[in-house]
Amino acid sequence: MTFLAVAWKGSLQDTTERASQLLPSGNVLWGLDTDEKVFSAYGIPYQPVSVLITHDGIVKTSWAGAAGEEVLRAELDSLLETAG
Repeated sequence: MTFLAVAWKGSLQDTTERASQLLPSGNVLWGLDTDEKVFSAYGIPYQPVSVLITHDGIVKTSWAGAAGEEVLRAELDSLLETAG
């Protein structure tokens, strides 16, 4: 699995990196969306927000705020089950 951590409006990469410690495993790619292309593409009007997007660009679920490890693991397990 690969995770993308995107920050925007007043965010600093080190703050985003600290928040990523909640991710259970996988690769984390970092980005700063200064022109809001990523946020606009997925209709995200604010941060923090967590969004699970499949490899083919489909939003499977989203929720306001950062997710703790337990929530994130449950969501990822559910996503993996539906993927077969």
